[in-house]
Amino acid sequence: MPVAASAIYFLNLRGDVLINRLYRDDVGGNMVDAFRMHIMQTKELGTCPVRQIGGCSFFYMRISNVYIVIVVSSNANVACAFKFVVEAVALFKSYFGGAFDEDAIRNNFVLIYELLDEIMDFGYPQNLSPEILKLYITQEGVRSPFSSKKPVPNATLQVTGAVGWRREGLAYKKNEVFLDIVESVNLLMSSKGSVLRCDVTGKILMKCFLSGMPDLKLGLNDKIGLEKESQLKNRPTKRYHGKTIELDDVTFHQCVNLTRFNSEKTVSFVPPDGEFELMKYRITEGVNLPFRVLPTIKELGRTRMEVNVKVKSVFGAKMFALGVVIKIPVPKQTAKTSFQVTSGRAKYNASIDCLVWKIRKFPGQTEPTLSAEIELISTIAEKKSWTRPPIQMEFQVPMFTASGLRVRFLKVWEKSGYNTVEWVRYITKAGSYEVRC
Repeated sequence: MPVAASAIYFLNLRGDVLINRLYRDDVGGNMVDAFRMHIMQTKELGTCPVRQIGGCSFFYMRISNVYIVIVVSSNANVACAFKFVVEAVALFKSYFGGAFDEDAIRNNFVLIYELLDEIMDFGYPQNLSPEILKLYITQEGVRSPFSSKKPVPNATLQVTGAVGWRREGLAYKKNEVFLDIVESVNLLMSSKGSVLRCDVTGKILMKCFLSGMPDLKLGLNDKIGLEKESQLKNRPTKRYHGKTIELDDVTFHQCVNLTRFNSEKTVSFVPPDGEFELMKYRITEGVNLPFRVLPTIKELGRTRMEVNVKVKSVFGAKMFALGVVIKIPVPKQTAKTSFQVTSGRAKYNASIDCLVWKIRKFPGQTEPTLSAEIELISTIAEKKSWTRPPIQMEFQVPMFTASGLRVRFLKVWEKSGYNTVEWVRYITKAGSYEVRC
């Protein structure tokens, strides 16, 4: 694994070194002079955050009135270096009461040096969790033994990062788990109704109020997970009669057991307390579009237009969408408009050159329409052809997922054996939902 840093410097806007730490002996202590001379004094700070000077690479980031500069002389993991800087700043802010600037650094030299020794070892990042570090580094920056008045069970386990996102001893009268699947559907459709681009980005949000150290297991209707489950249980996949989907670009919260996911394709985890994002994903195949837009725009001479737009909701009749907004573009020289809508309200918004059609509650399997007559300002100059921008939509559809993702089961196990209440919700929102007209 490439190193993330050989040295780190904290500089003010004048280039003065506030504090620095050398982690490896492959760079000299005067390397910051090269950064000042070749980058700061040449006003090239805003061009690129990664620069090579001589045989060294400089990664730098400005936070408030402080530049944080990482220097390496060998092959380095740039993404890891910048992630380290971001998380280190968040750690310092947690100790400094939310502030991170030149004054905060000058007032906390001892604390910063102690933290820098803990969060990186020989160029490799270590545990940067404020909750863990505050167990044995006090606010005053003095390393102190654990207080006997507030015992910390399994502190060694937490310091090693095994379950650093959850503390022991949590207790709730009512144990509940809330799980939300939130998706954004992106669409670009041609005026003839063919799909040019379509994908879904989603995330699973959780809010846990559970006692003790529970172990959760989440089952989804993803194709790979169902096939792996059938192999482990020697059962055919056809036992699951619902739709299966293929998840792309999946990223997990640090609490997910990746070893178990790679071997069994099940999402197992010890959840943090409260609200957190369990995973993100993307879907590119088999997307269920919640709406289809059928526009017809006719230009009648130089001063009139007719606009007819039909919007069909494809989801179930028992479902409905909320806050539906359809923005239909019109020419800039629009002078007068008249509307007829079968549902909702419409108006002309001159500031964005659009007819804005709003439907507060849009039932499924319905086809409301908008008909509009538009009068244009007559001009003497030769009329330029109007480049029609796409129609845009905004909406939210509760209890519907464009990807078809469903929760098959959510199991909670804890050694005390308490009962839990699980709540699952689905919602699909419009991302970039556009139809050419």
